[in-house]
This record gives sequence, C-alpha cells and structure tokens, in this order.
Amino acid sequence: MTTNDKKLTTSWGAPVGDNQNSMTAGYRGPTLIQDAHLIEKLAHFNRERVPERVVHAKGAGAHGYFEVTNDVSQYTKAAFLSEVGKRTPMFIRFSTVAGELGSADTVRDPRGFAVKFYTEEGNYDLVGNNTPVFFIRDAIKFPDFIHTQKRHPQTHLKNPNAVWDFWSLSPESLHQVTILMSDRGIPATLRHMHGFGSHTFKWVNAEGQAVWVKYHFKTEQGVKNMDVNVAAKLAGEHPDYHTEDLFNAIENGDFPAWRLYVQIMPLEDANTYRFDPFDVTKVWSQKDYPLIEVGRMVLNRNPENYFAEVEQATFTPGAFVPGIEASPDKMLQGRIFAYADAHRYRVGANHNALPINRPHVEVNNNQRDGQMRFDGNGGASTYYEPNSYGGPKESPEHRTTPFEVSGLADSVAYDHDDHYTQAGDLYRLMSEEERTRLIETIVGAMKPVERDDIKLRQIGHFYKADPEYGTRVAEGLGLPVPQTV
Repeated sequence: MTTNDKKLTTSWGAPVGDNQNSMTAGYRGPTLIQDAHLIEKLAHFNRERVPERVVHAKGAGAHGYFEVTNDVSQYTKAAFLSEVGKRTPMFIRFSTVAGELGSADTVRDPRGFAVKFYTEEGNYDLVGNNTPVFFIRDAIKFPDFIHTQKRHPQTHLKNPNAVWDFWSLSPESLHQVTILMSDRGIPATLRHMHGFGSHTFKWVNAEGQAVWVKYHFKTEQGVKNMDVNVAAKLAGEHPDYHTEDLFNAIENGDFPAWRLYVQIMPLEDANTYRFDPFDVTKVWSQKDYPLIEVGRMVLNRNPENYFAEVEQATFTPGAFVPGIEASPDKMLQGRIFAYADAHRYRVGANHNALPINRPHVEVNNNQRDGQMRFDGNGGASTYYEPNSYGGPKESPEHRTTPFEVSGLADSVAYDHDDHYTQAGDLYRLMSEEERTRLIETIVGAMKPVERDDIKLRQIGHFYKADPEYGTRVAEGLGLPVPQTV
C-alpha cells in the first residue's frame, strides 16, 4: 500500500476540507449553492465529454401518452393528474449509464428511465432508473463515481480496480451493487423492466397540504432478464439489440405499457422512519407505505429522426409543475443543478426551444439571445420583470411550499449509516439459483482487481449484509473473510 501527503484541492488550488458531503442547511438540507467546491466539481464534470452525454450516452426513445386511472387529487394539485381518464402526451428515453454512444445495449449496467410529460402547466420531467436505489446519496461524489465506471486515463480501458476500490470505500453503494450484480443487472429488453423515480419527491394538493412520494413504473410486459452468456453474445453480434427491439415492437403495433404507482409518506413520518426517507440508497417498505395506482403509460409512436428527438431530448429532475416539488434528498438537489447545466453545455442555452423539448403551452420569460436562437427571440416585448408595460408576472399562488430546515450550515453526512440491512434483506429474498448467479457474477467482476485489500474490504461489506453472502464471495475469490467482521 502507498501513502502520500498530497492535499486534494479545487481547480484554483485551495485545499478541499470535505469531498464526501455537500454543504447543507442542517442534516437534511437543502444543499447550499455557496458550496463552491460542489458547484465547480459538478460543472466541470458536465463539460468532460464532447459532444455526447457524459452519462447515459447510448439510448433509445419513443413517444406515447399517460392516462390517469385513479384519483390522486387528495395528494397533488398537478393538473395532468387531476381526473381519471385524462391523457397527457409524453416522451421517454431509455439508456445505459456508463457506456459511450456506440456501446452495446446488453451490458451489465443500470438503465436510465427518463419521462417527459407535456402537461398544460409546462413540462414535467421524471428522470429515474430501472432500479429504486442508487450507488451514492450525495451529488458531491457523483463525478468520482462515474470516473470509476469510465476508462483509465492511461490505458483507455475499463478499470475494475477503480470500480471496486470506490465501492469498497463507499459502503452506501452495497444495495445498488447487489441489484446490479443480480439477474436484474441485464434486462431482456427495455420493455421488460420496471422504472423508478428513485428519489423522494414532494406532492402538494390544492389546500397546500404536502406529502412525500416515490414513483414506481411497473411493466405490463412482465420482468424478464437476460442470461449473461446470451448478453455477451449479443453484445458482439448485435450491440443495438434493445434499441431495435423497442423500435420493432412499436412499429408492429405491440405497444409497451407500464402502470404508474406511488408510495405516499406523511411529512411527519420522515422524522421517525427507521431509514432516512431522503437517502436514495434506501427503499421504503411497501408494507409500511403500500403502492397506490396513479395511471398507465403507453408507448405508441417511434421517433421520425433519432438525432432531433432522442439525441437532442433533454431531461432534468428540476423540471417541476405546480403540485410536484423537490425533497431534501442530497442527490436530487445536486442533480437539479447538474442536469440542466449539462444540457446548456451539450445542446445549448436554448435547448428547451427545440421541438422535442418545447412545452405544449405558451412560454413567457425574459431569457434572450444565446447561441442558435432560432425563434423570434421575444420580439420587441418587455425583457425584464417587474415592468410597467404588461409583461408576464410571477404568480404567488405557485410558490414552492415551505419546509422546515434547522442546524448549522456545514458539510455533513446523512445521520443514518445502516448500509447493510436492506442489501441483506434483498439477498435473503433471492432463490438459491439467483444467489448462485449473483455470487458468480460478483466473483467474476472482482477477480481482475489487483489488490487483495480492496477485495477484502468489499467482502467485509457483503458479510455485514449477510454472513453467507460474504462467505460465498470470499470462497469464490480464494480469500478469507476479514477477522474484523
């Protein structure tokens, strides 16, 4: 093992005091924009690749509609959810996370599940994955995490040393690692997987009453996964397998559909629930907060032009409509900045004026100029607010509902550090055949790691989740379970 005395610094040379936790107003935030290290780190990260997306580069998309099937107006005043039978046009983009634009569809990777609803109150973007949790829970760690999934700067090869070193030093990743390495890590098609909003959000009804909410899209096609050997064969012979399958299904009239459900948590429960409800590495038990049906999403039209629609589609978890708001989830708070900033860089400041992103309602704001301004640029209308010339005004009734914050402004971690219970519960839910495939996948992924101390550290995490889990991985790697666990 090697040690050094080098200090991590910002790009302007100042030492970084905390690179694990973003600065928040109290333990639950929200995240403070004064955290210059976080802002600079995310903004620089968004500009590391030209011109494809820095993550989720390889994707497929489709148009469709969302139809409300259950009255949820007691929870949210969002107009597109206001009445049973109401239909809203939408666009979805599925994607892998780590690979480049030309990478294979059938690799082991989470899948992006990004939905844009063209509502009468503006666009609402729900930008999630096909997993209910994520690897990290603070956006300040996201550039580092994605670096480990990308290529080594010298060899330009994937680097299992970096992958497992980071995961073993970030035990909060264990739940998502277990999902990724399980059968669910390679879906059979994009049609045969669930989707999740992953984060906790806030719903607010017409009376101003709020609840916390999580989204679950359940595929009507049934969940089907792909054997690792078949996936490897297709990656070489047919790297666009998922893209073609989705296109052909829609073209042939076999329209994929998902049922949207939500979990609802009263605001006050957030202070007493056994897991922090804003920690995106954790799930809420469906026994505690049962699924409530909301509606049905159907994909029934393919894009006419891939670049204009799929490649130029931009999604941000900060695109809310009245009745839907953010929670203090630290990962969500960082993504609200980072995604929109990535689009301003990659597509341009006027990306929301492109046809695929343009709202289906009138847009009135004072944003002017910028590269590739291709509309009327606001004409001769007023270009500032407040004004005395009849320009658009703010609507106080649409202010974000307040929530209480407390504590010192500081870089702090979540105050719940149980990273093992839910991962262990998931392991114990698997059949013996599923566990065997999980262990084989993990062992195969960890064998190329050069340093035993990294392997042993990760084995310790598996063991803490479930002794059998850790022991079987250790045996597969020919290593002992560390005595410290």
